[in-house]
Amino acid sequence: MTSSPHTVVIGAGPAGLTAAYQLTKRQASVEVFEADDQVGGISRTVEREGWRFDIGGHRFFTKVSQVEALWHEILPDEDFLLRPRMSRIHYREKLFDYPLKASNALGNLGVFEAVRCVGSYLWAQVRPPKDQSHFEGWVTARFGKRLYSIFFKTYTEKLWGIPATELQATWAAQRIKNLSLANAVVNALMPKRNQKDITSLIEEFQYPKFGPGMMWERAAEHVAKAGGTITLNTWAKTVHREDGRAVAVTVADADDERRVEADHVVSTMPISELVKVMDPPAPHDVRAAADALRYRDFLTIALVVPEAAGFPDNWIYVHTPGVRVGRIQNFGSWSPYLVQDGFTCLGLEYFVNEGDDLWEMADEDLVKLGTEELERLRLVTPGAVSAGYVVRMPKAYPVYDEGYEDAVDTIRGWLAEAVPNVHPVGRNGMHRYNNQDHSMLTAMLTAENILDGTTHDVWQVNVEEEYHEEKGSGSGDHGTGRAAPVLPKQPAR
Repeated sequence: MTSSPHTVVIGAGPAGLTAAYQLTKRQASVEVFEADDQVGGISRTVEREGWRFDIGGHRFFTKVSQVEALWHEILPDEDFLLRPRMSRIHYREKLFDYPLKASNALGNLGVFEAVRCVGSYLWAQVRPPKDQSHFEGWVTARFGKRLYSIFFKTYTEKLWGIPATELQATWAAQRIKNLSLANAVVNALMPKRNQKDITSLIEEFQYPKFGPGMMWERAAEHVAKAGGTITLNTWAKTVHREDGRAVAVTVADADDERRVEADHVVSTMPISELVKVMDPPAPHDVRAAADALRYRDFLTIALVVPEAAGFPDNWIYVHTPGVRVGRIQNFGSWSPYLVQDGFTCLGLEYFVNEGDDLWEMADEDLVKLGTEELERLRLVTPGAVSAGYVVRMPKAYPVYDEGYEDAVDTIRGWLAEAVPNVHPVGRNGMHRYNNQDHSMLTAMLTAENILDGTTHDVWQVNVEEEYHEEKGSGSGDHGTGRAAPVLPKQPAR
């Protein structure tokens, strides 16, 4: 349609490709530019020497019916598996079930420690923390200091790289429904399948048989077939603005750069970087807000071990002190198609900052470190690892530290006024800990705003304070996501 607007999409992750797919499906003109050498963003599936593994695990379940429909529109039903959900916590050589089971928790903690945890919880009900604006106070008020210290503090600080008192309660409220130890005990003592008056965790989820990257590789094919273009290894260098609108994007690759005219720009690049590529530059206060936003980076050490050395969990959270690994995936538990010749791949996840010692460590040294920690945790026997691979992912997590909300509001307000045809979507695009389905929904609504003149407020997506991996009795709704572990419910990303 010659009358349709031309849209430049920055980034070919779930949000960017969803926007491109929705636009090209209606014959709109779209060019997508991706700085990396493959599509999918953090939801890609990496392939190394025939092994396919996620950048973290990605469960496909959602409360958003239009996202569910789009998944099956992009990828045929036969490419989806229905997989059982299982995750546990590793703490001092013990594995704790999620959701919490009274007999398992009591046996692992011991009667004395269990009594101390209950006493700590009761004390928190009598004398709750005065400051519940941060993660530590928010969680302690709901579970007590002792359970917080065992099941929240170590992992959360490992994940974010900052004290839990610097992590805002906004993140906890977004990822954890307003539960308490009392709710946990009820969930533990009542059979899940017969509960009528409380929610329970989803017990199964969909998963593309060769990993989530299948979804985005197929989406890219659909976009290209519909007339859109996707250019890899090319990044947005400048967003040009004139007369209160963005008018073009200069993109660059290793050899050259070029200017691409645009009626609309859909941006999934980190919102802080979006501000910095504006020309003319954003005002000082907006650039200062961009500088204030922080991110947590991520690397995976994928280790090949005999299938028998795997575990039934999709992943295990590591709360045991003395190791740096935060979570361990068994990709063979995600899909039997990821098992080869009697071997499976375990993905050890490390939460890092770009430029720190782990990020800069040579791949062979990281493989050695991962192997040593896997053996130290007694999850494999010495000599079980036969090969290893490393993948680094910058800016995997937008950090919810003190002041981030004000910074995002400053940037958001300026963008709406100065360049209303620039549309931030997705996790980094909005500096919001969106799950894959929420990221997709922001892109779907944005496509409608561009083509139909609707005024959907994408900033209202994923603002409810509810847990995303629960289903209500009789509702059949499913949550979605991937995140740090919480008690008593187990999130995904």
